[in-house]
Amino acid sequence: MLMKSIKHIALTAILAVSAFGAVLYTSCNKDACKGVTCQHGGTCSGGTCTCPTGTTVADNCTTIYETSYANTYVGTGTDNLGDTYTNFRMLFSIPSSSTDYTTMNLTIQDATGGTAGVPVLTVTLSQFTASGAIFTVNSTTSAGLTYTGTGTISGTTASIVLQEAGSTTTTYTFSNFTKQ
Repeated sequence: MLMKSIKHIALTAILAVSAFGAVLYTSCNKDACKGVTCQHGGTCSGGTCTCPTGTTVADNCTTIYETSYANTYVGTGTDNLGDTYTNFRMLFSIPSSSTDYTTMNLTIQDATGGTAGVPVLTVTLSQFTASGAIFTVNSTTSAGLTYTGTGTISGTTASIVLQEAGSTTTTYTFSNFTKQ
């Protein structure tokens, strides 16, 4: 009988220590997101930020890529008709009312700073990397001409292949424009 009592006491002690250990263990688990602040609408899960497209995960969504692309790039281009466009400019800017980190405005200017006959275009950025992004020109129609195209952009260079379609189609190629 004494043996049963000792076994019963030992079992009770083991269960009590186990229960105390479980409570202690769960009370020591810290919230991995405590102290993590995700910027620009990012959310924290497991201590890591999930960031909106167009921002960097590495710095808790602090860096917005398009801010490093908002520049003037200058270079020389050609078209499929054999014409050359010297010292043309591509001006990338962030729309003033935009909260979408993937949209920018593109203005193409001639060497004198004129509009070069191309309306302000809206571009959508994608495939962000540390070395830049790809962009697509949203189809824009002005004065009976429709503009479409694709390009690449970084903080230092920009390139575009732009189609101007009307009764005929002209393709402009502006490669390796450099930031000014």
